[in-house]
Amino acid sequence: MPVSSQADPAIAKWDKSFFGHPRGLSTCFFTEMWERFSFYGMRTILLFYMTRAATQGGLGFPDRKAGAIYGIYMSLVYLVTVPGGWVADRILGQRNSVFWGGVIIALGHFSMAFPTLLTFFLGLGLIICGTGMLKPNVSTLVGGLYPEQDARRDAGFSIFYVGINIGALLSPIVCDWLGENIGWHYGFAAAGFGMVIGLVQYSAGRRFLGDSGDLRERAPSDVRAFRKSAVIAIAALAVLGALGWKFADYISVTAINNCFGVALGALVVGMFWWLLTTPGYTPLERRRFLAILVLFIASCMFWFAYEQAGSTLNLFAERNTNLKAWNSPLWGAFLPGYFQAVNPILLIILAPVIGWIWVKLGPNDLSSPTKFALGLFFVGAGFAILVPVAGGGLASPWWLAITYLLHTIGELCLSPVGLSATTKLAPARIASLMMGLWFLSISVGDYMGGYAASLYQTIPLPTLFGVVAAFCIAVGLVLAGLIRPMKRLMGGVN
Repeated sequence: MPVSSQADPAIAKWDKSFFGHPRGLSTCFFTEMWERFSFYGMRTILLFYMTRAATQGGLGFPDRKAGAIYGIYMSLVYLVTVPGGWVADRILGQRNSVFWGGVIIALGHFSMAFPTLLTFFLGLGLIICGTGMLKPNVSTLVGGLYPEQDARRDAGFSIFYVGINIGALLSPIVCDWLGENIGWHYGFAAAGFGMVIGLVQYSAGRRFLGDSGDLRERAPSDVRAFRKSAVIAIAALAVLGALGWKFADYISVTAINNCFGVALGALVVGMFWWLLTTPGYTPLERRRFLAILVLFIASCMFWFAYEQAGSTLNLFAERNTNLKAWNSPLWGAFLPGYFQAVNPILLIILAPVIGWIWVKLGPNDLSSPTKFALGLFFVGAGFAILVPVAGGGLASPWWLAITYLLHTIGELCLSPVGLSATTKLAPARIASLMMGLWFLSISVGDYMGGYAASLYQTIPLPTLFGVVAAFCIAVGLVLAGLIRPMKRLMGGVN
């Protein structure tokens, strides 16, 4: 009989077979670990592959074009988690969505293993769709393993978070080594094999999930809406793909990027306009919507800077950093993609420390706006320290390592706090929608970060890094000045 932690809290109480937690946590842990292995492995080499010359096995795209493609891709990865969550809630269930999302992700990576432009863009599209199905739903599975009053839930998510960072730690080393030394397509294939390993262990461990993620009911109206939306979406993508292929020589990536940015901005404005003007919400809920709007803007700015790890900072590591200083007989030549492993190492080390500080503060714990402001200060400082060394010769790798240290501290101040604040401020009846809004802020930040990467050769690096730092610190200062009004808007939520 499968363990059913939701249906029988008594069973969940004695199910402590995975570090004191339900056995199903191990299934989710390793699924997310291998999915993040595939995601971050491909992300590490994506910009390198696009910008390297054809003689080096790359596509030879200019920085402006590569940065725009990178930004749109990363933005869509988080944007499609909203419809991915809806499909899981209404059509497939979280459990099936995770499996089929993983299958689509693996197909995307293997598509990119073939050296054609068509399979490259097809692979990106498949990874976007698959991640939208898997990413929001595997976390839901973790929550479903515990009864509502089970005190182990938060600790279970902490263990789950470790799995994410183990995958993010290993993949840059594996995929970048393969890409640099054998061929970029071998790096993409390695990401695909990682996802396959995750799917195999997920299939073997599904019996330990109990009824977590099962679809309770499927309304006929939802099925009709899904079919209609799927047909429209497939037809629209086919038409857009055909037009893009036919008129590729006449349409610039910059124009597409600008149109996407306008559409993304319109979506954000439309979402908040709907929230603030739709009848049926109490005055307290509307004030909290305003608080969410302020935190949303701060989150966009944070992810704009932080997610340049895979774009601008990757290019800085490749072109402007003295990598030979970190060569070693142990690992050989230090490759630029290896820097992508620094952040997960630091997260694994520092997460317990930052968590201990928040617990130690107890009733004097800092408010969510204060932690957001700190996150913006740290991520801005990470770029500020690069300004003096970005305009000369090759910089010491230690400068980039310090940048990642500051960014990691900033992430721990803002990212988990943002998730928590969203759940506390959102009305229960639209909790899933508001979580989608949090992912939308990451989507906007990723788009902005890709746009910054497209300017790498256009603007002097000290100016580019200085502007990013100034914007982040300025928004952090504004938010710090709004702490008291924000507390009033939040209505008792810290």
